[in-house]
This record gives sequence, structure tokens and C-alpha cells, in this order.
Amino acid sequence: MTSDWCGWPVVDEATGWETAQQVLTDAELSDGLPLVPPTRRRLEAMVAGIADRTAAHGMMPPMFGELTPESVAYQCAIAGCQPAELPVVLAAATATLEPDFNLLGIATTTGTACVALCVHGPIARKLGLNAGTNCLGPGNRANASIGRALQLVIRNIGGARAETGDMATMGQPGKYTFCFAERSDGPFPTLSARRGLGADASAVTVMGVSGTAEVLPDDGEGATPEAILSPIVTAMRAGIVMSSIHRKNERGEQVVLLPLEMVQKIARHDGWDLARVQRYMFEEGHGVARSADAIHPILTGGAGYKMTYLPIWGGGSETVTRRV
Repeated sequence: MTSDWCGWPVVDEATGWETAQQVLTDAELSDGLPLVPPTRRRLEAMVAGIADRTAAHGMMPPMFGELTPESVAYQCAIAGCQPAELPVVLAAATATLEPDFNLLGIATTTGTACVALCVHGPIARKLGLNAGTNCLGPGNRANASIGRALQLVIRNIGGARAETGDMATMGQPGKYTFCFAERSDGPFPTLSARRGLGADASAVTVMGVSGTAEVLPDDGEGATPEAILSPIVTAMRAGIVMSSIHRKNERGEQVVLLPLEMVQKIARHDGWDLARVQRYMFEEGHGVARSADAIHPILTGGAGYKMTYLPIWGGGSETVTRRV
């Protein structure tokens, strides 16, 4: 056994499973779930093809560990990622370093904030990420492992460990993994396209969110755009009150996940394009966001009428989209 991969232990191929788990736990690398043993073979395979394995991508709060392809690769390996998934995790981790994202606040708050990751475009399809039924839940290795790797990066490189950097009173399950893909088969432009990356760009968006909330249409089935969108606005208003943002003068962004059936129902009505959807929620909400285009509907999920509201952390965070 050696300790020469970014200062973390590399276990021998012959090391038993239980021993490897104890080694990683003793090194304070564990999130509490079993970890894939980081053997030399796995780690070298993870960074194969990376031009500069030690390139500095920045210092990650709260304890400001250095973000490099090698350090991120280690987290990808123990999270169960495939080598092709490293660029996604690295792009997402780098995106969290944008000042307006406020990773320091998200990582250290006593609240329930966590980093959610949305993957866009061909890379999501190539890696087999789930943008369908149960896209936020269990059952897909790519979603689970990529999301978990990003959380391990924040924990093990950033240093957001319980009672050290992470001071959450209760936390939330999204701190284990929170990763899903955006669908590209709907009538509205994708989020990555709206942000100028092109209609079919491979990209990631990181979001500092406080949790999830299920939202249903007013009439149960969503016969009109208003019946679909009004409950979302109600959820946004409630989220503002619950997070105490109502005490602040400024407003930020809003994110809502819409299934294909709901988006198609909206688009069947004349004039209801994406801009009108955003404008309706902005005007109906009387200040739920700083502007209409700061409300971000994202198409994802399987069949059904259930929508999901992702309240942005009340402490202040801007979503960040980066090309992979």
C-alpha cells in the first residue's frame, strides 16, 4: 500500500474489501457508503488521455484544497465512475468555483444546501445518464456515481466534512448524490442552448439548492398553461418565505423541472413559448426572481404530471453552466 496519489492512499490489488474500506475511512475519505478501492490500475485508467494531470483548476472552499484532474480522478474512482465520466465531474467541480455560485456558503451553511448537477447534450446520452423515469432517484449507475463523485470532491478536496467545514444542522440526502440529465426532445430550447452554448452542446449546470418539492397542476391534469404554472409560482413564493429571502431586497434565480407531458401541454396553446412561460411565472409571482429569464424550466423525467421545484439556497447562489 502506498500514499502517493495526491497524498491519499492507493491500495494494492490484493487488499481485501474490508481492509480497503477501513483504510479509506481512517483517511477520512468516506461519505459513509462503501467505496470502490482506489488501486493504481483504476486510478491510472481514470486519468488516461488527460493531457495535464496536475493542472491547477483552482482552490476549492471551504478548506481550499487544490482542484486538479488527478485529485478529481481519485474521487471519481472511489465513487464508482467510469473514466469517460471524469471530464463531466471535473467540469462541474470547476463550475462550483465561480464566485457567484458561492460554494463557500453552500458548503458551510447550517442549512440544507447541496450542489445539484444537471448534464446536458450528447455527453449525457453517451454516458447513459437518466433523464427519464425516476431521474432524481436510484437505479442508474452513471447518475449515482457522477453525482456522488462531485459530492466527494466537495468533501475530500474542498474539506466540507461534518463539524469541520460542513456545519449543516441536518443536511439532506442530496449531499450523497444529486445528478440528472436534461432531455432534448421537447419544444423549448434546452438550458445550455439558452445560455449560448449551442443547441447540441455537451455541458453541465451546477445549482445550489435547498431540496426538492413535488408540484401538481391545479386541475390535476394540466388542461391549461395557467393550471400547470400557477402551482409552481405558489411553490416559489412559499420557498422565498421558508428560506427567509423575503427579508432581502434582491431576488435571484428559480429552477423547476418539468416532464415532457407538461411541456407539450403548454406548447399546444398558441403563443405559449418558453419566453411566455417565464414571463407568466415572473409576473404572476410578483418578484419571485430578478427577471423573467432568471426562471429556468428544465425538461427531464418520465411519464406523468408531477413537476419538481428546486429552491435555490436562500443564502444566495447563482447557477453556473459550463461546456464539457
